[in-house]
Amino acid sequence: MAHLSAAEVEQYAREGWVIPAFRLSAARVAALQGALDDLLRQNPGVRPEKLVSAHVEGDNGEGVRGSRAFLDLARDPEIVDLVSDVIGDDVILWGCHVFCKPAAEGYETPWHQDGHYWPIRPLATCTAWVALEPSTRENGCLRVIPRSHAGGVLHPHLTEDRQDLTLNQRMADGTFDESAAVDLELEPGQMSLHDVYMIHGAAANRSQRRRTGVALRYMPATSVFERDLNPVDGKSGVPVNFARRPLWLLKGVDRSGRNDFEIGHRR
Repeated sequence: MAHLSAAEVEQYAREGWVIPAFRLSAARVAALQGALDDLLRQNPGVRPEKLVSAHVEGDNGEGVRGSRAFLDLARDPEIVDLVSDVIGDDVILWGCHVFCKPAAEGYETPWHQDGHYWPIRPLATCTAWVALEPSTRENGCLRVIPRSHAGGVLHPHLTEDRQDLTLNQRMADGTFDESAAVDLELEPGQMSLHDVYMIHGAAANRSQRRRTGVALRYMPATSVFERDLNPVDGKSGVPVNFARRPLWLLKGVDRSGRNDFEIGHRR
C-alpha cells in the first residue's frame, strides 16, 4: 500500500502541506476524466467550480447530482493510507468537492482557511487535492502559505458580495504575507495534502486551459462532525446540508463514539 515517506510526513507537520511521490495511474486518471465529463453533463445549471459533495451519487441534497466514481476515488485504500500517515489510523470521509475552472473564465478562490467553514470539533482535517488535469500557475493552481497552520489559529474572514468567486469568505487584509505563497503545480494524477488551518487560495483561470481538481475531505475519528453547526451560516457561496451529509468510516474505529454513519445514506 502507499505511504508517505518520513520526509513527507515531516514536511506536512512543519509546512502544513506536501505533494506525495505517490500518483494515480494514467488509466485511473483517464477514467476519472470521463467521470468528470459525465458529472458536468449531469449538472448543467451548476457552476463547475461549485460541485460540492460530488461523491454522493444522484441528487445529493446540496444542489448537485453526484457520481459514484468520486466516492470510489475518495475511498481508494492508497489515498486513505496516505492521509492516515498524517491524521492517524482512524479515518472518516466526510466531503468531496470538484473544483473545475473553465478556460478563460474560471472563478477565483479567495485566500481562506478551510476550518472557518466546517462543523468539525475538535477541528482536524486533511484535504487531499487530486489533479485530474494540469494545474499550473497560469490556469489557477492551488496556492498555500507555508507554516500558516502552526498554532491552530483561525483568523478573521470577511464576506464578499460577489458572484465570480468559488467561495464568499476571504481572509482579512494584513492577516498574512502573500509574498510567501507557494504555487502547488500538479500534473494529472498527482495530489497535494494540506492541513485544515492552512491559508490557501487560487487565482482566477484566465488561460486557455481548463483546470480541475478533486478535494477529498478526511477527518480523524477522534473528532465529531457536529451536524447542528453551520459555521458561516449559509454565507459560504456553495449550498451545504451538514445535517444530512453522509459520513464513511474508512479505517479504524470511531474513537469519539459520537459520529453517525447512517444519516444521509440511502437504504
